[in-house]
Amino acid sequence: MMALSPLLKTALRPLVDYALPPRCPGCGEIVDADDAFCLRCWSGMRFLGAPCCARCGAPFDYDRGAGAECGACLADPPPFDSAQAVLAYGDVARAVALRLKYGRRIGLARLIAKQMARQVPAMEDAVIVPVPLHRWRLWWRGFNQSTLIARHLGRLTGLPVDNHALLRTRRTQPLRGMTPKLRARAVRGAFALTPDHGLKGRAVLLIDDVHTSGATAAACARTLKRGGAASVHLLCWARVLPDGID
Repeated sequence: MMALSPLLKTALRPLVDYALPPRCPGCGEIVDADDAFCLRCWSGMRFLGAPCCARCGAPFDYDRGAGAECGACLADPPPFDSAQAVLAYGDVARAVALRLKYGRRIGLARLIAKQMARQVPAMEDAVIVPVPLHRWRLWWRGFNQSTLIARHLGRLTGLPVDNHALLRTRRTQPLRGMTPKLRARAVRGAFALTPDHGLKGRAVLLIDDVHTSGATAAACARTLKRGGAASVHLLCWARVLPDGID
């Protein structure tokens, strides 16, 4: 099929918008532009960033200085070197994540990647690696949402993407509703690296959609570190804040 020229696309855009107007990714309300949130959804989104824990990204009430970590990370440091998320997990963040994951709105992966690109840490010799699905779950769903996000993020940042180095070697039960200890037990030993992976000595940007307890990310980070990765930095769309953090 012949590709449309930019001039023709511009001419046809008003007709397309009339027939299929852009809608808010959070609630479906008609908005002015693609990938734009309505005012109500935008007002209900809590964007995360500094000041926060340098290790897990949990928000601080005030700036505690460069490299400051929260009490939980000081007491029991997670195996990843840093973690960041675009949003605190709430109604809008959840709606977007579920529409991508279960509603098959795969175009939302581009929107998520655009928001995540602003939080990519400065790293040398870095590679993007998505959290993998088990092959049976991938077959059932048809796609891995983390892989879709990673591909778009690679295009936006210019970083290479490796979709095959990290594997989920066994099926795990859905983690929803489990305690943190049960989550950690469920994913223990569930990941492995391919024998010919090229991650040794490299910084890894680990991509997932939602950071809940951190059990999956921690299991992936341990596997990556055992395989020789120099550092592992988790980046997600949304993060469930620990109890006591509003």
